[in-house]
Parts: sequence; structure tokens; C-alpha cells
Amino acid sequence: MSKTTNEYSAEVRERAVRMVLDHEGQHHSRWAAIVSISAKIGCAAQTLNEWVKKAEVDSGRRAGIPAEMGERLKALERENRELRQANEILRKASAYFAMAELDRRSK
Repeated sequence: MSKTTNEYSAEVRERAVRMVLDHEGQHHSRWAAIVSISAKIGCAAQTLNEWVKKAEVDSGRRAGIPAEMGERLKALERENRELRQANEILRKASAYFAMAELDRRSK
């Protein structure tokens, strides 16, 4: 997965989304509004469309996982992975020391 840089500030993205939502009634379709506004701010229409969809998910107007919940989910998954690794290390260490104790007792 490639990482892309955010060429546009959060303010520019928010303003562009707001412009689409405010002016879509002046165009024959939402896509026409997106194409028009994306040309004005200098981004790809598909990029602006993704911003609009994400804003709708975050506001609850569209089904999906809001950005805040997605970030929280990623953090929990990372923590879960780290805890599983720690448990595995502890399990192996416990087995090692149990074997060492058995070896010590058998001598």
C-alpha cells in the first residue's frame, strides 16, 4: 500500500466539500458540481468525490465507519497484536523456566 501526501490542507478539503454540498442544487447532478468545483480548486474530481463521501460518513448521512472510529479501531487492533505477542513471549518463557526447573529437580 502506498502512502500519499496530503497536498491539500484540511481547511481546503472542508471548504471544497461544503461548496459541493451547497451548490449541488445549481447543477444537474452531484457529479457535475464535483467536476466544476474540483476544476476551481485544482484537484481531481474523484478526489473531491472521495472527500464528499468521507464527510457524509463522518456526519452520519451515509453508511460507513467514521474516521474517528476507524482510527480507534486501528489503535485497538495494534494494541491487540502487541498484547498477543507479549503473551506468546511470556508463554514461551514460562515453558522454558518450567523445563529448567524439571531439569534441576531431576539431577
